[in-house]
Amino acid sequence: MKTLHTEPLTAATFAPFGDVLDATGDFRLINAGLCQRHHDRARLDFAPEVNPDNRAGISIFKAEPRALPYAFDLIERHPEGSQAFIPMTADPFLVIVSLGPQHPPRAFLTNGAQGINLHRGTWHGVLTPLATPGLFAVVDRIGQTPNLEEFRYPNPWTVHAPG
Repeated sequence: MKTLHTEPLTAATFAPFGDVLDATGDFRLINAGLCQRHHDRARLDFAPEVNPDNRAGISIFKAEPRALPYAFDLIERHPEGSQAFIPMTADPFLVIVSLGPQHPPRAFLTNGAQGINLHRGTWHGVLTPLATPGLFAVVDRIGQTPNLEEFRYPNPWTVHAPG
């Protein structure tokens, strides 16, 4: 079994895979100065050039929590759409991504106040909350054509907490 250690999720380290959704950096005040708007945090991409009927949708996912160490052998990607995961609780979750099946995966640990947006076509692990209830708002592509490719590693990986 191959081993990975989690690393903190930052915009710089996650950039090859997607966007970090958090309330850091530049903002503008709205609502009579009582609210910070961190504007346009993710690049949503639903491949209109592939299928003009693709559109954005918001779904709610409720995933079973996992624990570290966590073993996995499955990654997937969505060639027709980006996919944003916005936790509905303030709990960290695990994000596994890869540049492709021939590349080693990376494991990021959110800080409990971050969501992610995976770029279209990014290889990633399944939704992996680390606490109950595992509730997420998900913004992704809605359409009639298939939008899922899966790959199983011949030997599983195990993700451990930071060394």
